[in-house]
Amino acid sequence: MGGPSGFHNAPVTRAIVIACALFTIFVGIQGRSSTLGLSYQDIFIKLRLWRLIALVFTLSSTPELMFGLYLLYYFRVFERQIGSNKYSVFILFSMIVSSLSGVLVLALLKDPTLNILASGPYGLIFSSYIPFYFDIPVSNRFSVFGIRFSDKSFIYLAGLQLLLSSWKRSIIPGICGLLAGSLYRLNVFGIRRMKGNNPSTHFSPTTEAPEDSIATLVAMGFDRNSARQALVQARNDINMATNILLEAQSH
Repeated sequence: MGGPSGFHNAPVTRAIVIACALFTIFVGIQGRSSTLGLSYQDIFIKLRLWRLIALVFTLSSTPELMFGLYLLYYFRVFERQIGSNKYSVFILFSMIVSSLSGVLVLALLKDPTLNILASGPYGLIFSSYIPFYFDIPVSNRFSVFGIRFSDKSFIYLAGLQLLLSSWKRSIIPGICGLLAGSLYRLNVFGIRRMKGNNPSTHFSPTTEAPEDSIATLVAMGFDRNSARQALVQARNDINMATNILLEAQSH
């Protein structure tokens, strides 16, 4: 469903994936992974804003790194849909809103067992689930032991694994990421009026697929409904739609 493989037309995603990998490996080599996290005291009392910048790119464990990088890589589809400039605005908004709201939640909860949040790009990853849910169509459904799944199911399961990876410490930033994604979609703060963004632009691709393109894909052996959905996602680019359908078949 992500279109062409690699980081084609997704330079911002590539930079974030590389930054997350390098920051996490560097901190891991230093043996400081267990001390990572965002806290209310660091941000609002000690004003260590550099921690806010550094820690959004640093995951605290190898499993979190694996799932986090996979999801960041998968969500590159949104950068391809709306362009790198608009996607950069989405990234900044998601990371800032989710991080600040997360540490504010810590201050409001006043839970002695929870004084620090898990570090990493939780805000960006979970805010991306909002357009993923609303704008990415299901192109393939299947059953395993009578349980119905779709080609989107693994992405949801990977997100659930990441959300629960550090229990409360990761659940809060995950929920804050969903909140940030919802606020961006609703344009609550007029964020899409910023330079490089169009207020009327959503993540959603075009809604009509040409009949001749659908017929071409059907002639190649693909299901008609799947072909239509793939063309919608690919903005009627028949080559990209073909890649989407082939990737869906490989799952």
